[in-house]
Amino acid sequence: MKPWLCKAGETLRGQINATYPDRDKTSDGWIGDARHSARKSDHNPDASADNVVRAIDIDKDLVSPKLDYAADLADQLRLCAKKDGRIAYVIFRGRIASPKKSWRWRAYDGINRHEHHIHISFTQKGDQDSPPFDIPLLGEK
Repeated sequence: MKPWLCKAGETLRGQINATYPDRDKTSDGWIGDARHSARKSDHNPDASADNVVRAIDIDKDLVSPKLDYAADLADQLRLCAKKDGRIAYVIFRGRIASPKKSWRWRAYDGINRHEHHIHISFTQKGDQDSPPFDIPLLGEK
């Protein structure tokens, strides 16, 4: 079966693209490459769930000139996740936020520090759940 992006990932990526239509997408992605497939990653298709992929990467350069809205977006994603059960965790610039520590930022020591993009992983709830996310930087819900 062909890999597919979870509905929550499609929705969030669509909201970001609608708000920042001219943004840089160089570091965007959703399906893992060979390096990802060699280890556990939410970018890898979940064979036990019809090959759903539960992660997206969003390039940090949202607008031109290169204003740093990515840090604000990452923080708003973290705050949204407290109430919205579709986001599993957020990683950006060497920090991770997850329910493990009440959605507070803490140091991330994984393989990739995610300096050039925001990584968002989704829960199984996000597989088929597609309403818009309530994120102020992305406009009205």
